[in-house]
Amino acid sequence: MSPKVSQEHMEQRRAEILKAAEKVFIEYGYERATMKHIMDAANVSRGGLYQYFSNKEAMFETILEEGLSLELDETLEMLKENATSYWDMLMKTIFGEGGEPDDEMDPLAPAKLEFFIIGRNDEHRRAYGKTRYNNGLSIYAHIIEDGQRSGEFSKKFDHEIIARSIIAFIDGLAVEDAMLSREDLRIKEQSVLFVEYLKMALGISEHSTDGK
Repeated sequence: MSPKVSQEHMEQRRAEILKAAEKVFIEYGYERATMKHIMDAANVSRGGLYQYFSNKEAMFETILEEGLSLELDETLEMLKENATSYWDMLMKTIFGEGGEPDDEMDPLAPAKLEFFIIGRNDEHRRAYGKTRYNNGLSIYAHIIEDGQRSGEFSKKFDHEIIARSIIAFIDGLAVEDAMLSREDLRIKEQSVLFVEYLKMALGISEHSTDGK
């Protein structure tokens, strides 16, 4: 009789496999990564791996979903804490905890780009990509709309259009990051310029951001 495995152990092992898989996708990209790569990285048998995930597509989607859920939870947590500056909240959602443009990119971005472009003609992946896009859109749109309602942001432009422009900017950087060197990409300089665009679109002055 096989020994019983606790639910806690299974959840921990699943998390370890996903962590190893993410490192594999970062190193190899989505297309070149294989289940064998992930088996070796996670130090798990073939049967042990397939017990949790049937293929690398399911595994990659899980990584994306959990990352988006974490981002959404963190955003909602900031809202619950009654942040006094929606601008600060927006910057942290775009650029991370520091809330300032830098030269860093999501290391998984090239694999994400590959995943969706390669699967653009696959009905399931297109539907999944659309759902994920809309979920991400809701995060930015929610912050901007609340900022407009509070009077901190101008209502000159529709909150959803601004949110879409944020996603377009981030996705555009991901495309360039997959093809260009960091020196050619100049992420921080492009990001600083994009922040100025957001200030204009939202009616944010230097004085208001300095006093956040």
